Amino acid sequence: MLSGLMNLLMACFLPRSDRHVHTSSETGGRQDGLLWYKDSGQHFNGEFSMAVVQANNLLEDQSQLESGCLSLHESGPYGTFVGVYDGHVGPETSRYINDHLFQHLKRFTSEQQGMSVDVIRKAYQATEEGFLSLVTKQWPMKPQIAAVGSCCLVGVICNGTLYVANLGDSRAVLGRAVKATGEVLAIQLSAEHNVCIESVRREMQSLHPDDSQIVVLKHNVWRVKGLIQISRSIGDVYLKKTEFNREPLYPKFRLREPFRKPILSADPSISVHELQPHDQFVIFASDGLWEHLSNQEAVNIVQNHPRSGSAKRLVKTALQEAAKKREMRYSDLKKIDRGVRRHFHDDITVIVVFLNSNLMSRASSAKGPNLSVRGGGVNFPPNILAPCATPTEPGGT
Repeated sequence: MLSGLMNLLMACFLPRSDRHVHTSSETGGRQDGLLWYKDSGQHFNGEFSMAVVQANNLLEDQSQLESGCLSLHESGPYGTFVGVYDGHVGPETSRYINDHLFQHLKRFTSEQQGMSVDVIRKAYQATEEGFLSLVTKQWPMKPQIAAVGSCCLVGVICNGTLYVANLGDSRAVLGRAVKATGEVLAIQLSAEHNVCIESVRREMQSLHPDDSQIVVLKHNVWRVKGLIQISRSIGDVYLKKTEFNREPLYPKFRLREPFRKPILSADPSISVHELQPHDQFVIFASDGLWEHLSNQEAVNIVQNHPRSGSAKRLVKTALQEAAKKREMRYSDLKKIDRGVRRHFHDDITVIVVFLNSNLMSRASSAKGPNLSVRGGGVNFPPNILAPCATPTEPGGT
């Protein structure tokens, strides 16, 4: 009885991030303060490594790796699904995607009896529509949910083909071996939708020719309507449906005039890659990683070290760079708790998927065990939503 009381008191008075150093039996991941990681695992097409570091008070990044059957039928197809969902203004959208997108994908794969660009596009659309329905229901009690959104990066490996779909500014980068030199080249597979990119600004201006303020430079950062850096997302309903851009939404999110058509889009960019034997691995990561590492730097780190712990190594290298930029030691950065940590770096999620050409040459009907891993963090139960009282900046993502 006494020891139980002492444990309870210790839990109350320990710093929040220190309460969560444990091994997760559900995923086999480990929690070390604000860093969650799974050094190594086996997916249908090879090995994988995952890591997440939390910066926000509520973890806004969500992620998953699903391996095995990609449809509702045991007949398959079989393969690997990777999702990285970088939320902003709260965790509700990224959590919703984590719970629904893969299920929609399995349903459409079953209906169309195979994997395709169309299947992935429909899964994104169903997820967006489902979240809109949730916002509509919750708007009377929790209007700020209309300002919550998420980037959405997905990779599907099926039958020797890699599909990469993206909304926002997360990124997928392939490491491809060059036989002649022994180098491993970084090849970016995902298209990004951030208005810091000139072509994305031009796209927004051509879609909204009557709005001279569709993209504005604010505090030296390009933003859509002066509010958000990304042009495509799941959620952000306040910039898609004018009826949600009004009181009691916080004034900082409200536009002066109603809009006639959606400002942001939920239509993903999707690319298809026939994987080759010299394709070594793919790094899927939220923009928190790419703020500190170039594509080639990230590929070199994975290539030049053991596979186990690859994702954690990338996260730690990014944190060391973040500390260096602030002229502080990495050991001191690690002591800063969530919430305050956001002033130094973003939530960062990394999933490294290694490609085994022998495994990928199997037919997609070849069966393998189902595996489901979700990126961890100091999370709250799903029914606890982000606080409404102190809105956060709807920055990049």
